[in-house]
Amino acid sequence: MSNSDDILRQRLTELEVKLTFIDDAVHELATADADQSLRIAALERSLRELRGELSSMRVAPAEDPHNEPPPPHY
Repeated sequence: MSNSDDILRQRLTELEVKLTFIDDAVHELATADADQSLRIAALERSLRELRGELSSMRVAPAEDPHNEPPPPHY
């Protein structure tokens, strides 16, 4: 084997190792993205539910607190 063949094999091995790390990173990022999407969807559902509860709790605007009589201990 010539020296240039050894160099090419070494470079090919290095590229294969780098590709393996890149594949792992892409897989981890895809998994994290899927997890984040699920969490965002759950948060959006919760927000819709809370908005619904809030709108059902709304009644006529509260009266001015200054017009209320003082508490009994005064």
